[in-house]
Amino acid sequence: MEELARESISLLASASNKPPLDSGPRLGSMGAVFIMLKSALGAGLLNFPWAFDKAGGIRSAVTVELISLVFLVSGLIILGYSSSVSGRCTYQAVVKEVCGAAIGQLCELCFVFNLFMIGVAFLVIVNDQLEKVSGSLYEVVTGLPGSEMPYRWYTDRHLALMLLCLFLILPMSIPKEIRVQKYIVLGTFAATYLTIAIIVKYTGSWASMFSAIPTICFGFQFQCHEASIAIYSSMENQKLSHWVLISVLSMIFCLIIYSLTVYGYLTFGKDVKADILMSYAGHDVLMVVARLLFGVSIITVYPIIVLLSSVMQEPLMRWRYRQTGAVSEAFERSSRYLLSVLWITVTLLIAMYVPDISKVISVIGGISAFFIFIFPLCLMFAMQSEPVSFKTVVLTTWGAVTLVCGAFIFGQSTTIAIMQLLHNI
Repeated sequence: MEELARESISLLASASNKPPLDSGPRLGSMGAVFIMLKSALGAGLLNFPWAFDKAGGIRSAVTVELISLVFLVSGLIILGYSSSVSGRCTYQAVVKEVCGAAIGQLCELCFVFNLFMIGVAFLVIVNDQLEKVSGSLYEVVTGLPGSEMPYRWYTDRHLALMLLCLFLILPMSIPKEIRVQKYIVLGTFAATYLTIAIIVKYTGSWASMFSAIPTICFGFQFQCHEASIAIYSSMENQKLSHWVLISVLSMIFCLIIYSLTVYGYLTFGKDVKADILMSYAGHDVLMVVARLLFGVSIITVYPIIVLLSSVMQEPLMRWRYRQTGAVSEAFERSSRYLLSVLWITVTLLIAMYVPDISKVISVIGGISAFFIFIFPLCLMFAMQSEPVSFKTVVLTTWGAVTLVCGAFIFGQSTTIAIMQLLHNI
């Protein structure tokens, strides 16, 4: 029973020496790339055209993108290296092992909060698309503008969102293995379709750089940094050089997709909305399909958030073990079900009353910068156990640079987000 307890806790981001996916087939290169893209391509696409405007134009935004990409790829490589030297298989466990218990606990708190806010953002996006789609259907059926649709309880988008959470999101959030997510490729397809649709709809209309950083950090980071160690630990080929290739290819593809959304900015200019899909007319068939695809893709990605947030289950497992000396499979399963239901319910309630996705993104972006730039200080701690050499000095210096940049960007973007929230109140 002690072995069962240790195994259960290891599935929930404890310091296990073996990845939780050893019991099944390992991820190949294509599977790893698919999950990386699925984690990185998502809600950020909707906000990138708005970020181009906030950055003060295309040149400024692309500059910030390219600089951020260096830190993003560096962070992924550092996390893979830290996982290999620590022997841990989750983001939190790696940070705790390499940087110490105190930083590890801080990581867990930020990790859960970041995922929680991402979950809220996802449901806000789905809620927005439901509003537009319902208006489009009303126009098709009645020939009247969607804005004139009378209110009926069965047409309430909040009800539709609740049903989606109950019958689609919740069942997909129950499985505890990340490997199954590689078969849901709709997210990557929807992101590609949305980018193509934005380019097609471009009709030709031609802030500060730092104000775009939260959106760029959120777009590229999404939950891909948090998921990266789980992906790395699940790969068949765990050579660091192979992980570098996976990271670079994934981020370059993301860069291309995100950069092409500039046509959304070119189409609407300073009138572009924080959610680019909300800028297009409700009766536009091309964009109606984009809304449907993107809404469905968000629904398929949401379970990854619930999976990664399973770190919250660890205190329950430890409490149960202290009380009974064992953790049964039934207790692990029932507690996981309960936490999944609570997670979805709370994010759903908040999402129903958040009027503007940009407010959520501004908060998430600051936390994303915190992860991208600060937690790769694992590199600095890892280098302390290595003999002093030119390589260790260079890598330690790079770790210090990421720490300073991260502290500045996190402080700056989070302060702006809080000031904007207070101003709106």
